[in-house]
Amino acid sequence: MAAGDVAGGKTVAAQRQAWLVFEDEAGQTLRPPKARTWGRRGHTPVVPVSGKGSGRVSIAGLTCYRPGQRSRLIYRTIVHRGRKNERRSFSERDYIALLDAAHHQLDGPIVCVWDNLNTHISAAMRAMIDVRDWLTVIRLPAYAPDLNPTEAVWSHLKRSIGNLAVTGVDHLLAIIRNRLKRIQYRTDLLDGFLAHTGLTLEPDTT
Repeated sequence: MAAGDVAGGKTVAAQRQAWLVFEDEAGQTLRPPKARTWGRRGHTPVVPVSGKGSGRVSIAGLTCYRPGQRSRLIYRTIVHRGRKNERRSFSERDYIALLDAAHHQLDGPIVCVWDNLNTHISAAMRAMIDVRDWLTVIRLPAYAPDLNPTEAVWSHLKRSIGNLAVTGVDHLLAIIRNRLKRIQYRTDLLDGFLAHTGLTLEPDTT
């Protein structure tokens, strides 16, 4: 079945008493996401957005689950300011630094589930994974964002900043961090994101 690899990941996580960790990335520019709002009849609300300045915030996040433990959200951000030769995405070293930080924070082995992004499957990434005996990586099936609870984090985040005009990329970064911090304190929300995928923490025994 499509979720077979993820089910295998649950079994490995249970055998190793590891955290089951789902990784995904998102980005946000200065232009706010569109959202519904209230307004006077016949008067469409308008949010003024400055055309000045540029920038983008990239986010890589991990939703982390283990039976008997509080669910966690761990993330890192990168600010892109439109400078010459500036990298516009996370590198292999950025991803492995996030996983190293998660290993330190979670204090246990990790089974990481992520998609087939080229940075995830490069030779450099495979080499860095191979020297970490606490890390097992499982790839999601192609075109299966519905199996990744971290996707729901981005959806929740973008709804919370809908129609919000910011003054610059640093203002945007501060708001994103504030919203993500709120989610970190909402264990029930993180558990709901996992439940929405149809996955459970119990390994398949059939």
